Amino acid sequence: MSKLNSKDKFLDLSDYGRRFGRFLANILKNTNFTPIHVTILFGVSGLIAVYCILNQHYLLAAIFILLKSGIDAADGELARLKKTPSYSGRYLDSIFDIFLNFFFLLAIWKVTNIPFWMMLLAFFCIQLQGTLYNYYYVILRNKSIGGDTTSKIFEYKTPKALPGEEQKLVNILFGIYTLVYGGFDKIIHALDSTAYKTKAFPNWFMTILSLYGLGFQLLIIAVMLSIGLINYIIPFLILYSILIVLLIGFRKTYIH
Repeated sequence: MSKLNSKDKFLDLSDYGRRFGRFLANILKNTNFTPIHVTILFGVSGLIAVYCILNQHYLLAAIFILLKSGIDAADGELARLKKTPSYSGRYLDSIFDIFLNFFFLLAIWKVTNIPFWMMLLAFFCIQLQGTLYNYYYVILRNKSIGGDTTSKIFEYKTPKALPGEEQKLVNILFGIYTLVYGGFDKIIHALDSTAYKTKAFPNWFMTILSLYGLGFQLLIIAVMLSIGLINYIIPFLILYSILIVLLIGFRKTYIH
């Protein structure tokens, strides 16, 4: 099952790891590996990147950050190949992402002279950026005929476990998910509360929006690490948030 039907597919600049993800998923589809095993694997890759940053091996850190993005694409692909979508995997994936984002920035703060408050602000900014991307993207996916509806536009109610997963685990992971993401969701929903009424988002708009996708954010961090611009990563991610105002303003004015 594809996330989108062919009409709604767009050039997703944050999804450069998809080809590797499909390659890895195809290798694992006839094994005992589950999508959650793959999610854990991308978590390990992210933690290795954190270790590399702390030890100032920035090129290696960049490689493992990009590897994390590729593996991150594989868990969903494997779930679709095995026809085992799950809320457990969906929430665990997102929980790993937010904690790894924090650890990446914390490690960068540790080896630079950036004030701690700026690191926290940058973390807030990238999560808000990613939430805007996910908000519009999930709206598109839910409106797309035949698209993936595992992710909901408004995640306020614990979903019923899908076949093959335990309701108790779904409840626990949903609780953690809403705790760490709920505030960001509410801010974006408040900034654009009528977006879900939009009939469709143009493909070119979604491509621009994908500059805020997690994969592209990590690509920025990886590139800046690899070319010696580690001191500028946190300030850049803060300034990068100006696009939030521009994208929401444009959507409200021209896309209905």
